Amino acid sequence: MAAPVDKFARLAALKPARPATTRRETTALRAPEEDDTVGRILGAGIARNHFGEHLAIRNWFSTPEFQDPASITLELLSRTRDESVSRKTRAALEDPSKWLFLDTETTGLAGGTGTYAFLVGLAWWDAGGLQAEQFFMRDFTEEYSLLYELAGRMAERPVLVTFNGKSFDWPLLENRFAMTRTIPTPKLSVHLDLLHPARALWKLRLGSVRLVELEQRVLDAPRLGWHREDDVSSALIPQFYFDYLRGGPAEPLAGVVRHNQMDLRGLAALFGRINTMLSEPAEAQEETESLDLFGLSRFLQRRGDATRAQSACSQALAIGLPAEYRPRAQRDLALLAKRKGEHARAAELWKEIVEDSQDGFAACEQLAIHFERHAKDLEKAQEFTRLGLAKVKRQRISSLRLRDAHLVARLEQMERSFIKRLARLERKSSRSSPEQQPGAREVSVRKANSALW
Repeated sequence: MAAPVDKFARLAALKPARPATTRRETTALRAPEEDDTVGRILGAGIARNHFGEHLAIRNWFSTPEFQDPASITLELLSRTRDESVSRKTRAALEDPSKWLFLDTETTGLAGGTGTYAFLVGLAWWDAGGLQAEQFFMRDFTEEYSLLYELAGRMAERPVLVTFNGKSFDWPLLENRFAMTRTIPTPKLSVHLDLLHPARALWKLRLGSVRLVELEQRVLDAPRLGWHREDDVSSALIPQFYFDYLRGGPAEPLAGVVRHNQMDLRGLAALFGRINTMLSEPAEAQEETESLDLFGLSRFLQRRGDATRAQSACSQALAIGLPAEYRPRAQRDLALLAKRKGEHARAAELWKEIVEDSQDGFAACEQLAIHFERHAKDLEKAQEFTRLGLAKVKRQRISSLRLRDAHLVARLEQMERSFIKRLARLERKSSRSSPEQQPGAREVSVRKANSALW
């Protein structure tokens, strides 16, 4: 990556005091009127701009603490094929004071023109902790005021960090900005959606990678100072807001605001955990589960970091992967070794996989390639080719009972491939062995073909 920006700018979030840094952050809030029940229940102030009013709730949290993002983490999370675009985003991306965590609470999950974001939660690093600001509209008429204030915040901090925000939160907000026809949609420098790396790192172990699950089983939220024992269910949030609009109680909305605050804190803490996993050497992550290391290995492979992927996969196997994942990890490790030119190491790994019912075919094929091209042992190459052919034949016969036409076709194609390889290896072997009896190759090929029937 490019050289980091000035370290003083990078560590602005660690300042011991929390002075006002922008005009918008110091905008005075007016206390709610006596009859503004929801404003008083939420502990909010009234923010005003030329589009009208909305409520604003401001809080500072000492946890999660600020963690300086590592260069390798930023590179992996923002890697793009378009290097020119990547260069334009680096200056903002490398400056944590430009980051804005965002989470919305909406009137539904459809995301169409009738869906509103009635509560928009924002957070940013400040004084080593997290400053949170939430915009709430007491009625749909306050949407323009809320969106205008949001646009201002995003202009100040154009690096957006969300959880599933690329699929839901941001497209919804873009739609709401477009519907105003007067408030331009903010331009982002970069959008980091943490759902995708979280899914890669923890889905194998957890199954569900909802933010609540990650807080409980990865982040240890109670240690960080919050819990969700009395949290509001996400499914109930739209109904609470509609009940309030129809004249119902405002008290349930206090739980909605707290839910949104915990999502923001969880989002910031999640980045810190991802930052640690992506930046520390695999062997240094002593408390990391083996399945998480395997997930890390596969994520690094997809991002083109083969060396660190190999290290993480080796560490996962050394710690002890569950039996159902071990062949897959060995296969990945063998392919990584092969790509690095470590052919002998790859062959040893393939030999361990030969007996596996799922990857045994691939292992036989790779060993045949190894002994033909690298070890120069045509006899061994033929041995593994025949073994692979026998395995495929048995699997094809078994698959006929499953009535899976696609599987049968795939296995038949693999059979033909093994037969073709065996014939070629025997021709090659006969040329290198003049003493071989005439017609032996033809007999062997006929035997291989007969294995199909």
